[in-house]
Amino acid sequence: MPISSEFQSIYTKKWEIFISQCSTNSSLRYTELSNLFQLTAAKHSDLGGMSYFEMQENNQAWVLSRMRLEIEHLPLWHEEVEVKTWIESLDGVRSVRNIQMIQDGKPIAGASSLWVVLNTEKKRPDGIAINHDHLTKHPDLKATQKDYDRVDLNIKTKKIADYKVKYSDLDIVKHVNNVKYLEWCLDYIPVEILENNGIKALDLNYLNELNYQDEVSIEISEIIENSIYLYIKKDEKIYFALKIEI
Repeated sequence: MPISSEFQSIYTKKWEIFISQCSTNSSLRYTELSNLFQLTAAKHSDLGGMSYFEMQENNQAWVLSRMRLEIEHLPLWHEEVEVKTWIESLDGVRSVRNIQMIQDGKPIAGASSLWVVLNTEKKRPDGIAINHDHLTKHPDLKATQKDYDRVDLNIKTKKIADYKVKYSDLDIVKHVNNVKYLEWCLDYIPVEILENNGIKALDLNYLNELNYQDEVSIEISEIIENSIYLYIKKDEKIYFALKIEI
């Protein structure tokens, strides 16, 4: 689609929280927080003339590489929120995007995210083919206290589960959907942490893609300085790394 007349450099979308998005404590799930952030970012790209389909005309797609989520408060079932997003930088291959959830005029969660242009045929980073001169960048406007970061890959962990990728885990480009990695990991976090909304921040690193019927292991660390680390591995290689601050 061409650049929409509704496109603005800072985009805001309203969302109502539905019961299917909530956990047992009626709060929005952490996975759904991540999903709403990514859906809003995708809509902003669509309006700006950089949709999935337009990117695919050049065999390209935006791929999430790293994200940091900071959570002050999670909304409840039936409540309404606004999600705001803007581009911090875009150098042709990589883009840094900020995303913020606002309720009653106050920010309650934020994300700093790094996206990479991937050539979907060659499976490697590629310079963006679509002209992006119309995009205004906001290098000094932040949604989080800390930027996205690299998760330490050398933490001592133990295997807690094996998993085989199912069809329901896949997205439109036939690899595992970003949110699924987080979902798999959070299933092994103590219930009392989740029930009490005890997670303050999440650092997510997407290192390699997983595909249908891939067999992986999920590993978890002890609590280290109020943080828990989880790795998703295939053939002993880390494909996804997560740091949870509690």
